[in-house]
Amino acid sequence: MHKITKPKLVKIRSANEAKKYGIAAANLKELIKKGCNLLKVSSSKVHVCLYEDGTVVTEEYFQNLPNNTELVLLPEGQSWNGLVHEINQVLGLDRDTDLLISAANNLLSDEHSPKRRRILGDLLRNLRDNSELENREEDKDWFKGIDARFKTKSAYMKYNCESRIRGYLKEVDGYTQTIPNAKTKSEYKKVVEILADKLKAARYNGTYFDRSERDIHRLCTEEGWFTCQGAFDENNCAFLHSINPYGSRESRILFSTWNLDHLIEKKRTVMPTLAEALKGNKSGDINVDYFYKLLFTRENLKLVHIVCHKKGAHELSCDSRKIYKRVRRTVKSKHIHNPLVKYAA
Repeated sequence: MHKITKPKLVKIRSANEAKKYGIAAANLKELIKKGCNLLKVSSSKVHVCLYEDGTVVTEEYFQNLPNNTELVLLPEGQSWNGLVHEINQVLGLDRDTDLLISAANNLLSDEHSPKRRRILGDLLRNLRDNSELENREEDKDWFKGIDARFKTKSAYMKYNCESRIRGYLKEVDGYTQTIPNAKTKSEYKKVVEILADKLKAARYNGTYFDRSERDIHRLCTEEGWFTCQGAFDENNCAFLHSINPYGSRESRILFSTWNLDHLIEKKRTVMPTLAEALKGNKSGDINVDYFYKLLFTRENLKLVHIVCHKKGAHELSCDSRKIYKRVRRTVKSKHIHNPLVKYAA
């Protein structure tokens, strides 16, 4: 007489749907048949795995499963990697953002764990993303506190970058007051004037934060995402910091804590080197292009999250071969008294 196997109660679902069905089955074959009928999929060449970690379920494994185990029914060639798959589903659910926000808000209303509240809060901040909106009329909240003359996000972000670069120029100009020698100070002022003219022509490099600019001119993606470039002495960001200030007012405000960090430091190194180079020399002897790049361009600037902005001395110096202009040697070269000027044959 054959032993009657007691049906096992399990929950089955497909990889593409969150809805689960309760099924009573005495064996794996029966489970697959019932599951295919409920999920409306072909019963040929399908397999079952654990929802939790993707372990493939065999007949022997099925018989040892506890009741109410969650299973996934998969067609041939499709695999399931457990919760990783679920995370990928959440990341790709742009069309159901409102449902996700509602669900996260419901969870948050009854959640008391600080850690879980932080995770849910971060999720909500990222879901409430209006980065696809550009104009003031489309996203009024983003523009709160911003002067009415700015009609688009890109225009304001360009201004934001320009303001930072203008600030650097102001610091360079302010260093003039620390130079005791009158002649050196006068030549330093001339260099500052040249730097100011170059910056004005370049529109203060505001393109760095403007997502509407060409790829080679901006630091962000066309959607507005910025990625931390890592500390001055690292090749990339170990924390994978990223932000889209175009997405929300909060992200825009948080982006103000990110820094354009000078690799060769502006105050400790670049400005003192420029002043020192002008002792006994004229502004015309200086390779202003080199100092312009060090002070105001991506050649010496890295965009970094505040955590990756190291405040200590960088211990990097200017390239002595680039400080002065290279001039052609002439028969009258003996009249040029400055031994530091670089000559080209």
